[in-house]
Amino acid sequence: MFEKENINTMDSKGEVLLTIMASLAQQESESLSQNVKMGIQFRYQQGIVQVNHNRFLGYTKDADKHLVIVPEEAEIVKRIYREYLEGANYKEISSGLEADGILTAAGNPRWHSSTLKKILTNEKYMGDALLQKTYTVDCLTKKRVANDGTVPQYYVNNDHDAIIPRELFTRVQEEMKRRVNIRQGMDGKKRVYSSKYALSSIVFCGHCNDVFRRTHWNNHGKKQIVWRCITRLDAPGVECPARTLSEVQLQNLVLEAINKVLGGKQRAIKVLETNISQVLGNAHTEELERIRKQIEKQQTLLVKMTAASEDYSKVVDKIYALQNEQKQALADSVNYKAQAERTEEMIEYLKSQPKRVTAYDEQLVRKLIEKITVYDDHLNFLFKSGIQIEIKG
Repeated sequence: MFEKENINTMDSKGEVLLTIMASLAQQESESLSQNVKMGIQFRYQQGIVQVNHNRFLGYTKDADKHLVIVPEEAEIVKRIYREYLEGANYKEISSGLEADGILTAAGNPRWHSSTLKKILTNEKYMGDALLQKTYTVDCLTKKRVANDGTVPQYYVNNDHDAIIPRELFTRVQEEMKRRVNIRQGMDGKKRVYSSKYALSSIVFCGHCNDVFRRTHWNNHGKKQIVWRCITRLDAPGVECPARTLSEVQLQNLVLEAINKVLGGKQRAIKVLETNISQVLGNAHTEELERIRKQIEKQQTLLVKMTAASEDYSKVVDKIYALQNEQKQALADSVNYKAQAERTEEMIEYLKSQPKRVTAYDEQLVRKLIEKITVYDDHLNFLFKSGIQIEIKG
């Protein structure tokens, strides 16, 4: 019995009336939910960013509800990005953070791989904001799911102060893709990324393009550590004539390549400085500004058409197309700047170093060398700045 509404639930008429009232209540809830969604959509169209900062490492909100950097937390974020680019994997990064007693944004002493991945892929750390990553599918259960394109997304550039430079963020995304998509060898088989040693995943076979792996070798009772092509190790019956290098031999050749660059560093610096001028000259700043103005124009039109209840589907399609164009132009621009940054780092390193390095250094290899290709009578070294050195041996 519903006394307030004077409904007798034991009566058949009461059941019908109860069903009708439940339906009306659901319609009211859906209408309210739709109004809320429209309000959120309008704010998104205006580029107004709403972020839950309670568990957002590196940021909090000021009195005006704007994102502001928390310096001590920002240092943790920078550490995670730096260690990842230096070659560390999720497990190694998390172990280091836990050993130092550093807590997650939620106050958890355990750092999971999923937490680190979210930090390394969150565009907000470079000052931007992608809005509506998730959406509500049921106004009654409040269930939210990842937005797969069902509802519009909005991308806001330079919304707040960045913790990670845009170029550094892009380098991390490139490195993540590289690690996931390591496919080498004659059969194009996928290889697992390893960061245990600086030379892991950067030494390649000149015959089959597979990676070299560090392994213990017992040759006629003589035990030693060597680097061998994985095709020769894991693909019986596949003919690959790649030679085997002892670890000492490989490390000495790496030292020779680095010292060759240092020996002619004045000439190398001039070449690198020329490269920087050429790279920065190709920055897509004018193109980005043109696209930005076009997007603003279309978004203003969208707001007007929404308010007038006009069909705005074509305008939305145009905005999507412009946003995709903007992402590509931005990626091109960032890639150019990232290359310039790596070149500048190489120049500073060359200026600060003596003419010769006397000992093999893992961190030095991680910092300088992009790829090593092993041939029958020589090795080709590709440095991260773009310099290539050929060493006989």
